[in-house]
Amino acid sequence: MIFETTEEFALALPAYRAIGGLDLGTETIGVAVSDTLMSIATPLETVRRKKFTLDAARLLEIAADRNLCGFILGMPRNMDGSEGPRAQSTRAFARNLSRLTELPIGYWDERLSTVAAERALLEADTSRKRRSEVIDHVAAGYILQGVLDRMGHIRRAT
Repeated sequence: MIFETTEEFALALPAYRAIGGLDLGTETIGVAVSDTLMSIATPLETVRRKKFTLDAARLLEIAADRNLCGFILGMPRNMDGSEGPRAQSTRAFARNLSRLTELPIGYWDERLSTVAAERALLEADTSRKRRSEVIDHVAAGYILQGVLDRMGHIRRAT
């Protein structure tokens, strides 16, 4: 099932299970996972995109190995908040993935997540070669951490 809001997504999740965050690029998919308390995001890996069936199989393998209970996909909105071709591609990916799994799928506005990841890697004095290897899953970590922080605010408010 696909959820448009973080609130709806959070309500669909069981307690004490991890979730996965995805940064969908045209050539790669950055993957991050949370802890079981859903408080800390950790960048995990970058999946080289081949074709949807192979990409989805790898993501579902990660979900099974890590006992994930849902996926958050970074939604690449334009700076004015509108959705362009990349956002439509993300929605299509979510629809196709939802046909293969019962795991809840949600979206998170990923504007500037790659910029933040790049800045953090530069501050850590990461080499250009290493940055290019890890940027996607570090960006997925930023996306997932944003969702986890929002879900923490929701839990505290209720």
